[in-house]
Amino acid sequence: MFAMILKGYRPLAVRYQGWGGEIDLIMRRGKTILFIEVKARIHPDSALLAIHADKIRKLNQAIQHWLMRHDWAHPLTLRGDAVLVSPWHWPRHVKDAFTLTL
Repeated sequence: MFAMILKGYRPLAVRYQGWGGEIDLIMRRGKTILFIEVKARIHPDSALLAIHADKIRKLNQAIQHWLMRHDWAHPLTLRGDAVLVSPWHWPRHVKDAFTLTL
């Protein structure tokens, strides 16, 4: 989360639980809200592969739950990103890592 704050994002929620899924981070910068999946692996490329179809389905359910509770967010740009964490590397922010199906 610290790396994202340094990039100018403001945290809205951490480990949000909703409808059978969990969103690791919800952050905002300007008119964009990011729903972020954080993956830690030895190799950064394998971390991205760990965001598979079932995980994306659960993420989308949790995002829908969060949006129902935060009506103000609907007109903003919504994006599904990932932060990949691996030893000896700075966390890698991947924009549009997964598709939102809202």
